[in-house]
Amino acid sequence: MQYHLGRLFDHVHLRVADLEQSKQFYSAVLRALGLDILGEGPGFFHADELFVSDDAAPGGPVHLAFQAEGPESVQRFHEAGLQAGGRDNGPPGPRHYHPGYYSAYLLDPDGNNIEAVYHGPAERSVAAVVVTPRE
Repeated sequence: MQYHLGRLFDHVHLRVADLEQSKQFYSAVLRALGLDILGEGPGFFHADELFVSDDAAPGGPVHLAFQAEGPESVQRFHEAGLQAGGRDNGPPGPRHYHPGYYSAYLLDPDGNNIEAVYHGPAERSVAAVVVTPRE
């Protein structure tokens, strides 16, 4: 059996009450896994696909972004989510995050902010990380 990883999630955004306390916690647990916090700015820090900020009530809705193959798949995501009971939280379109960023946002039935994002034309080094468990 093989697992193909790195194709579904683009990023996860957690909202916390105490950014410094959370930074200490995530720094420690990430270091234990051989990883580091990669950057920070006013009110946030990030490590790979994990973003942590203090811009909303802690324990509030999670922000989860799925990778999309292009603007058309972002649009299909948005339409399908609306038809399945999701609520619009930002229609498909370009965003200011970086050139080529095209996304749409939905609120799932529990109020979580779910995004599909296409980062623009790019070349991947590999299609997926393939993990084959040893027997």
